[in-house]
Amino acid sequence: MDGRKPSWLRAKLPTSPEYRKTREIVDNSSLHTVCQSAQCPNLGECWSRRTATVMILGNTCTRACTFCAIHTGRPTELDLAEPARVASGIQQMGLKHAVVTSVSRDDLKDGGAAVWASTIRAIRYKNPETAIEVLIPDFRGNTDHLDIVLDANPDILNHNMETVKRLQRPVRKTASWEVTSKILEHAKSRGFTTKSGIMLGIGEEDHEIEETIRHMNTIGLDILTIGQYLRPTKEHRKMFRWVTPEEFRQWKEFGEGLGIGVVESGPLVRSSYHADEQSDRFARSETTCSA
Repeated sequence: MDGRKPSWLRAKLPTSPEYRKTREIVDNSSLHTVCQSAQCPNLGECWSRRTATVMILGNTCTRACTFCAIHTGRPTELDLAEPARVASGIQQMGLKHAVVTSVSRDDLKDGGAAVWASTIRAIRYKNPETAIEVLIPDFRGNTDHLDIVLDANPDILNHNMETVKRLQRPVRKTASWEVTSKILEHAKSRGFTTKSGIMLGIGEEDHEIEETIRHMNTIGLDILTIGQYLRPTKEHRKMFRWVTPEEFRQWKEFGEGLGIGVVESGPLVRSSYHADEQSDRFARSETTCSA
């Protein structure tokens, strides 16, 4: 499906001084961001709020998911100075809630877990008041490698399911429903706040969306994001439909009605979109439930 975007998906062009300052920090710190690499439609808004989602372990992913715009290939290096630059960049942006993600690095024995841990600790050292949300790869389901990340004590563990069970192989290729569930369940069993996300408009049916949200609730997910799939290029998986704001609202109500603490659902929603607000809402919901 191609054609003109509906009005609810048209993002404003970035022009503010805050946007330019964020770009300057990213460039001067030699940081990669998923905002740029994944062609996020919210880049202008988020960078104008002086926030960016840093992407570690380089800018080349060893996987070739059919929905993702990030460059695929064989990484050529491992930058051990990256954690310090990330921590400094986050400090310069003044973030109170930092989101860090990475490419998949299946070429590394630990999938990059040690660099993940070093990055979390570097951020914590330089920004002790900053909440750290990590959007991690699946480490091929290896919970020993996952524990290296969790032992560094991030505040939120995010790993995306991306789509419904039937579409896992055509959309994600080397990832799976079972492995993602295992990652989230293991983090939850260790007491971490867990988060995941799915895309709509990629070929799923309504009953499959319902099944997925029910499954997320069953494994104890705390925060769920639901957004519109946008096809990066004609070489990527095609988009099947525009999902209306009303449909997104209905899925939000459904998920929160089941018991998921926070469901952020809307056409422009992405994993890190207003992640600070999602975290605050979840904390408030936990306080209310325990009162």
